[in-house]
Amino acid sequence: MTADEGSVRVDSWIWSVRLAKTRSQAATAARGGHVKVNGERAKAAHALRVGDEVRVRQAGRERIVIVERLLKKRVGASVAVECYQDNSPPPPSPVEVPLVPRRERGAGRPTKRDRRELDRLRDVRRTVPEPE
Repeated sequence: MTADEGSVRVDSWIWSVRLAKTRSQAATAARGGHVKVNGERAKAAHALRVGDEVRVRQAGRERIVIVERLLKKRVGASVAVECYQDNSPPPPSPVEVPLVPRRERGAGRPTKRDRRELDRLRDVRRTVPEPE
């Protein structure tokens, strides 16, 4: 179940400790540059050792964990929590997360008036070049 000596692939470890739902999602995150080991981008096959700091960016949030135990196979959630030390900042409260205006499904393409209202809500000001 554990690999006390040696190293483990970073995508396999992320999947094993349940930071990613599937191993292919972990590998895709590594390919996309969303996984960093000790501050540097890591490919899916990067060798992970005890004491390494792993940063995984998912759903707009960054998880920062320190490897305490290497795993080659997926384990239960209670065991997985013991394999890393979580140093992630707390998730933002719902008050801090900005609301994104959404259109009703099937409402069609927004009209010019709708677009202007959305821009006003987002406080986007178009810069118009001044005539010389």
